[in-house]
Amino acid sequence: MDFLFTEEQKMLKESIGHFALKEIKPLVEESDEKAEWPEKFTKKLAEMGLLGIIIPTEYSGAGYSNLDYVIILEELSKVDPSVGLVVAAHNSLCSNHINLFGSEQQKKTYLARLASGQTLGAWALTEAEAGSDAAALKTKAEKKEDHWILNGSKLFITNASVAEISVVMAVTNPDSKRKGISAFIVEKGMKGFKVGKKEDKLGIRAADTSEIIFEDLKVPAENLIGEEGEGYRQAMGILDGGRVSIAAFSLGIAAGALEAGLKYSKQREQFNQPISDFQAIQWMLADGFTELDAARLLTYRAAFLEDEGKSIPKESAMAKLYASELAVRASSDAVQIHGGYGFTKDYPVEKFYRDSKLATIGEGTSEVQRWIIAQQVLKEL
Repeated sequence: MDFLFTEEQKMLKESIGHFALKEIKPLVEESDEKAEWPEKFTKKLAEMGLLGIIIPTEYSGAGYSNLDYVIILEELSKVDPSVGLVVAAHNSLCSNHINLFGSEQQKKTYLARLASGQTLGAWALTEAEAGSDAAALKTKAEKKEDHWILNGSKLFITNASVAEISVVMAVTNPDSKRKGISAFIVEKGMKGFKVGKKEDKLGIRAADTSEIIFEDLKVPAENLIGEEGEGYRQAMGILDGGRVSIAAFSLGIAAGALEAGLKYSKQREQFNQPISDFQAIQWMLADGFTELDAARLLTYRAAFLEDEGKSIPKESAMAKLYASELAVRASSDAVQIHGGYGFTKDYPVEKFYRDSKLATIGEGTSEVQRWIIAQQVLKEL
């Protein structure tokens, strides 16, 4: 068992960290205030190969491993979690769904566009009545000769208004329940595709989160991914990998917050000594950095097993649960270490604190993760 990064992974971590500080950090405050995704980020991420991270090179991707992907997402999210989330949704959900389940023609048509930065991708599963219960979809797709007609809406979709390509789950056979859900590739320019309400969020504000509405949307038959009725099974597989990406996103938040807290504690003086000399502060840091390493190991394990082609429902849920809840604890402690300053926008911990909460909600709440883990443990033991 090897716990060490390769030389290539060390270089990758350093280069992504440098890129994030140079290209992303200067725009973090502005994009958060405006709640807008800077279009220049899309081009810069593409130039670094970060919009095709786990896509094979034959489809214009970077061909990185899932462990490499975790390293990348942590470094991006340490600087701006909004960027980490956009990259995760684009790579793990939209692009990877096409990569794993799409036809050869679909891969050739769409993956190069997604990897090159011509557009961002979105993944549309969640609905107003279908959140944790992903099988309760209301969006319907009806077959008509050489096309499908989609009607319905999706909620809380990352990248919705900035993406040109979306993978959409819809009901094609209401009587078959989970086996009656199918997945489709939908393009923004198709007649009947409409972006609805844009959410004004507590955190992760630069990442677009919007509603998508389908009104008699005509989708070519060849845009069905896999076979009819396979959409739910495909989505559950995609979410296993997606949870690893959210765990990595959470690592970045926790690491960024803890490092900021550590730095401030060594600078801030009270009672004629830096507050890092006080046991209360030291214990916050000791607990935080210990839990951060534990979260990393859970996340690395899940990514490693994914690279080995293993099924990882339990491992991905454990990583996502632990890392996401750590992100909230670590950012809260970092605010506490900063005292009153931690509640102001003069220091980065205020934003980490706001951003962290999404980690325990997106791609399955903490309660859902515990349910998944429990079901797997009961089955195994």
